[in-house]
Formats: sequence, structure tokens, C-alpha cells
Amino acid sequence: MSDDDYAAFARLDATIAARRSADAGESWTAALLAKGPEKCAEKFGEEAVEAIIEAVKGDRAKLTAEAADAVYHLAVMLAARGLALSDVAAELARREGRSGIEEKAAR
Repeated sequence: MSDDDYAAFARLDATIAARRSADAGESWTAALLAKGPEKCAEKFGEEAVEAIIEAVKGDRAKLTAEAADAVYHLAVMLAARGLALSDVAAELARREGRSGIEEKAAR
């Protein structure tokens, strides 16, 4: 995976921010955001379940597609609450070098 692949997450943040003010009749992102954080969370949950189903089935291509849908809807859900994938990346960076057990105990 290249750095450009990871840059897709920054581009997704930027696209979602730009679409926030778009016409809800012309933008799925704008339509979701217009329905509020609760609907965005519900849609993320649906997509996460679909990804889980494909993970259990073992089809890598379908899992990849469903995971992409889940990440997109995660980003929209975050945007609905004034956050972005970059905020999640910063939190992951903050946790680097700590064991999961240690990090969880610190919460």
C-alpha cells in the first residue's frame, strides 16, 4: 500500500466536508448529513454488519467492498458530529507504542 492509498482517507474527509453544503437531492453525503447524526450512525451500523457478514463468509473482494462502504459511512457519521477521519488517525497515533491492554486500562 502506498502513501497515496492512505491519502484517500484525507480526500474522503475533504469530499465529505465539501458535500455538507450540497443539495441533498444531488448528493448522498449531503442527504445523510441532513438526516442528522442518529441516521448517520444507523447507516454506519448497517454497513458494519454487512462487512462482518462478508468477513465470516471469507470472500475477500466482497469484504473489501463492504469495508470501504463502512469506512465511508464511518466518516460521514464522524462529520455529523464535527469530527473527521484525521481525528481518528491522530488518536491512533497517540496510542502508538502502547499495548492494547495498557491503553484500555488508561481510559
